[in-house]
Amino acid sequence: MKTKIYYPLLENAFDKKDIELGVKVIKSKQLTMSKITRNFEKTFSKYLGVKYAVMVNSGSSANLLSLFVAKYSYKFKSGDEIIIPTICWSTSLWPIIQAGLKPVFVDVNLKDFNASLEEINLKINKKTKAILLVHVLGTSLKIDNLLKITKSKNILIIEDSCESLGSKYKNKYLGTFGEFSSFSFYSSHQISSGEGGMICCKNNEDYNIIKSLRSHGWSRGTSFENKIYKNNQSLDKRFIFFNSGYNLRPTEVSAAIGYNQFKKLDKLIKTRLTNRNKIINSILNNQSLKLKIGFFRENKNVKASWFGIPIKLLKNIRNKRKIINNLERNGIETRPIISGNFAKQPACIKYGLSVNKKFPKTDIVYNKSFFIGLPTKKIGDKFLNKLIFAFEKSFK
Repeated sequence: MKTKIYYPLLENAFDKKDIELGVKVIKSKQLTMSKITRNFEKTFSKYLGVKYAVMVNSGSSANLLSLFVAKYSYKFKSGDEIIIPTICWSTSLWPIIQAGLKPVFVDVNLKDFNASLEEINLKINKKTKAILLVHVLGTSLKIDNLLKITKSKNILIIEDSCESLGSKYKNKYLGTFGEFSSFSFYSSHQISSGEGGMICCKNNEDYNIIKSLRSHGWSRGTSFENKIYKNNQSLDKRFIFFNSGYNLRPTEVSAAIGYNQFKKLDKLIKTRLTNRNKIINSILNNQSLKLKIGFFRENKNVKASWFGIPIKLLKNIRNKRKIINNLERNGIETRPIISGNFAKQPACIKYGLSVNKKFPKTDIVYNKSFFIGLPTKKIGDKFLNKLIFAFEKSFK
């Protein structure tokens, strides 16, 4: 009999108004992206302080567009190298390959599980064109130190901020440092539209290329529309395709729900932080658990919008699988830090991306760490007592 999970990675993400607004859009019969999507994009870019934002159907699609537009705009050649940390998600990595570029894995640091600056420096060479950062669970490496390296070498930064909406580094939002950044509104993230995402950029031409690639390679609705028609007047102006493209558009329904949740982002961040502190303090005040469990803290320059609660098993706890199984049996859902060491995933081995390569710090993270969810509604003593009891049983 399957154990009932009472502490999921995320409880139901939607409140009554979210659903009402979604239903309102359905009743309007305007389901394809329209005014609400555009308003969400404008509000999102204004909030972050970045020039342009384009909503897409997922954070994965945002990563895909980031790589293809970067390749086009910055004239990357096939085989040029993109540095990426071994702790990443599937669709952080594959757009690099799909764009005809070469991923170069780097190990992580053990303080915040983000890419190691030292490893990045070692892997940079003449073929390095960009560094794809994956901001882990709301945290960041020392990004100003990285900028000193990339600016001197004319290397692009692309930020996968899918887990870090609302996090700041030195009072500047993550997702505003690179030329491109991606965000996800999947159900377990800081806000949710069910499925959905956003890509941000700084350059007007990139912005219009993104809009075109999002919609089939169409010229319609881009700043290129009139110029392209002028040179192709034998074609129907409404249906001119000047680039390769996809269909990565969101629905107006998901935009309405995501937009409403976005308006509550600051409140959600604050509640999550309060809950995180309560849970961590309760565990560390437990005489038994504090000898078995540790937590990582964000870099001192980071104000984190926490995605979950990463947990480190201390040296005397060796059997992670047993602990994970016990927690699940006791109703607490767990997962690896993103996907663990992605270089060890079967797909990477299948495509020869990690042959004879070792990433010892990433292995330590995988073998000794995992994370649990972080409630978005205020928790009380009864909930905390139940959680601590479940942890105590799991570590016996």
